[in-house]
Amino acid sequence: MKAIDALFDLGDRYAAQSSWKDFALTKFCLCSMGVVIGMYIPREHRAKALCGCAAVFAATYIPLMAKLYRIATEDKE
Repeated sequence: MKAIDALFDLGDRYAAQSSWKDFALTKFCLCSMGVVIGMYIPREHRAKALCGCAAVFAATYIPLMAKLYRIATEDKE
């Protein structure tokens, strides 16, 4: 598992040295890749893929927005 730890460490270092612009570019890149991959899903499997993607979206969006809300409403010291 040492390789996994090194990969996570690299991710942490990259995030620490990145700005919101870097993360925005990463999101556009991943979204574009998702669209390209989605175009190759056979028509008969698209409904299943949509359900899976919707579940992943909900499972990730809700905690992210909860954290954003918590940060936005915390007292400024």
